[in-house]
This record gives sequence, structure tokens and C-alpha cells, in this order.
Amino acid sequence: MTDTFPLGPESVVGVVGAGAMGSGIAHVCALGGYDVLLHDVSPERIQQGLGVIEKNLTRQVSRGLIEPEAMEDALKRIQPAAELQTIGTTDLAIEAATEDEETKKTIFKALSPHLGEKTMLASNTSSISITRLASVTDRPDKFIGLHFMN
Repeated sequence: MTDTFPLGPESVVGVVGAGAMGSGIAHVCALGGYDVLLHDVSPERIQQGLGVIEKNLTRQVSRGLIEPEAMEDALKRIQPAAELQTIGTTDLAIEAATEDEETKKTIFKALSPHLGEKTMLASNTSSISITRLASVTDRPDKFIGLHFMN
């Protein structure tokens, strides 16, 4: 681990967006051993995302891909974050909102004042310029593009 990438075994990952991509990202991060904060525009959307995660983990257990204990541990690692600024307390904040540049920029602008000194930012985008997204933050040097496949 270096000073430029803060993710280690005790790190917390924040995910903005609890839809198909965001809930999938939260799922794999929690299954990978990271504590996760999951945020969306409403508590109902967060709860829907948590329900999808539980359903998908249950399917993995039924197929013998993971043990029931791994599912229980992963579910315990994911916590809802009703307020966007809570995501600023994480080590890595991953935006997984709708594929709309202005929506993504609005999220990063709103999140920026609440970020920890070493918090890295990431966008799960396949078509929007990472440079343009990073330019609306106070840390373009700590901004990366991550592309997860659904």
C-alpha cells in the first residue's frame, strides 16, 4: 500500500447509487472484506439495493459459490448512508449513478466538501470523460475511472 492509494484491509468503501451497478459494486466489495456505505437519493432506493444484494448473495449460496457465513459477513459489512456527505468519510468513494454527465458532476460537487484528506474518488462510467468529471472536484489527482460489468 502506498500513500497514493489508501485501500487496505481496514478501509471503507462508499458507493453512491444503489441501482443495479451500485448494489453490485457494494456486493463485491463487501464480499471482498471491505466495509461499505451505500447511498442513494432516498432511503427506499437504498433498501431496494440492499434487498437486491441479499437476493444475489442468497443465489450464490444456493449455487455453492459462497458459504452461508460469507453471505452473513458480507451483509453485516454493508450499511446504509442516508446522507451523501457520509460517503466523504470513506477511503474510496465510488459513484455509480445514472450514465449522465451532469448528474455525476452534481454528485461530485456535492460530495467534495465532505471528503477526507486521503479519500480517493472513482466513477463507474463507460462513456464519460474522467478528466471532465474530476475537474469539478478538489482532487483531480485522486480521481479514477472504474468499470464494473453487470
